[in-house]
Amino acid sequence: MMFSAADPYPAYASLQAQGRVQYSEEFFGGAWLLSHYDDVAAALKDERLSARRTGGWLLDTDESAREKLAPFQRLFARALLFLDAPDHTRLRRVLAPAFHPSAWQALSQHIRDDVHAALDALPAGQPFDFMQTIARPIPARVIARLMGLQDIQTDDFVSWSDDIAAFIGHPSPDLTLGLRAQRGALALAAVFQRELRRRRQRPQATQPADWTGILLQAEAQGHIRSTEELLAQCVMLLFAGHETTRHLLGNGMHAVLKQPGAWAQMQNEPELLPQAMREMLRFDSPVQYTGRRVAQAFSMHGHAFQRGELVIPLVGAANRDPKVYTDPHTLHLSRRQAPHLSFGTGPHACIGAALTYLEAQAVWSTLLQRGQQPHLAGAAKPSGNLLYRGWETLPLSFSKSSAEHLTSAPQTSY
Repeated sequence: MMFSAADPYPAYASLQAQGRVQYSEEFFGGAWLLSHYDDVAAALKDERLSARRTGGWLLDTDESAREKLAPFQRLFARALLFLDAPDHTRLRRVLAPAFHPSAWQALSQHIRDDVHAALDALPAGQPFDFMQTIARPIPARVIARLMGLQDIQTDDFVSWSDDIAAFIGHPSPDLTLGLRAQRGALALAAVFQRELRRRRQRPQATQPADWTGILLQAEAQGHIRSTEELLAQCVMLLFAGHETTRHLLGNGMHAVLKQPGAWAQMQNEPELLPQAMREMLRFDSPVQYTGRRVAQAFSMHGHAFQRGELVIPLVGAANRDPKVYTDPHTLHLSRRQAPHLSFGTGPHACIGAALTYLEAQAVWSTLLQRGQQPHLAGAAKPSGNLLYRGWETLPLSFSKSSAEHLTSAPQTSY
């Protein structure tokens, strides 16, 4: 079965029709695929499936390639994303203050100002690329601000992040992709090495006024156990901190504009926006799957999973399970059924989910308040990434909405 990054949903539906567990050699040389909602949700909570072991698939290649990619492996193997308890629990507790809403007090207004400035700078009446104008730069600036990297060039770190995403998001990555990702990861690490050195020379700069300060304080208190572990969290946060939001904005915009009447519905029912964003995430998840290694043999639906095997819970498939969602392949902005799995569930549920919602709401509410109707101005170009689903380009144009739609969007907090 061939999975298309441009449209994986027909393949997902075929998998669901075939049964509960299927084997595919398209993922990292061979993996067991889970496509039903209940199975994916259960796998994400199952302690017999290890996130730590997913680091191995980055290097499932010949010995020479593994040696060349060892720096990348050492860095990412220490990141929260690839750890199990108790290390995962310890580091998640360290990061919890960074993701408390009190840390984002001025964030919404910064985002709104950035959206207005970006759109006001566009030539009047001319098509523009939504990804390059809004979805790509604004979440990048948000995460840089939260990390306290005031001087970083966002184009640089987004480009480095893209190289990492291209490697991690390829079901059969080669050495060329790996080396490019490693250069990007080490470049991000070098940014933080300089920042950490600067702050350690000025003790007052190590106070937790931003996320880097929180991590430095945790290191000083012994909750982060080495500089290498500290760097891994910094790089992971900068990389992952804008990827999901970028694709939520792009995928959501594309889905809404392809659904007749959806934009007008959001303008006429501004209180619908929080639920609409959840439906956008269900309909076209920015993260399509995740990986787990079997740490302890077990059986599911009569299938025996053996220690060391790779299991791929297909989040994108689960979010369109017809046994869970009525008319799953249609965007219904007021849908209230099972919660989507786009941010995961269980111990590894996305720690930044509330922040992503806040960012997306600030962008969407600003767009709606401007009273302009967006239209697709050409064919959107898919990113081609099977894991991080999104658009490389999304050409839009604006026309003026009717006055009856100029309703203020809600200020719901998450």
